[in-house]
Amino acid sequence: MDIPTIQTARYTLAFSWIYHGLFPKLITVAPLEKAMTATIGLSEQASYLLTKAAGASEIIFGVLIFVFYRNRKLIMVNAFALLALGVFVAIQMPSLLIEAFNPVTTNATLLALSYILIRAENVNPP
Repeated sequence: MDIPTIQTARYTLAFSWIYHGLFPKLITVAPLEKAMTATIGLSEQASYLLTKAAGASEIIFGVLIFVFYRNRKLIMVNAFALLALGVFVAIQMPSLLIEAFNPVTTNATLLALSYILIRAENVNPP
């Protein structure tokens, strides 16, 4: 697999995690983020703190992917997290699955990029 493809997958995965942690969760809590967190039944303050913690975690995870993109275990955790988050949305707010720019298309794309990194020849074995 060529280096530009690998680097494109790396940068896009890292950017996606960092962006989704920073803008709709840390800089401001987007209404959709507030609605999704509210579905698990926490108080408004607990939901707010959970959203902020999730945002910080996503940024850290994005940085880890950027730095350690050759680690298959990390990329597999990434794939599992994308699948788990997709299932969470499907259970908690299934109406989002048919909206524009929905989790199905976003996560499918990120899973395809994860596959590229997992299959890349220069990726270190687990």
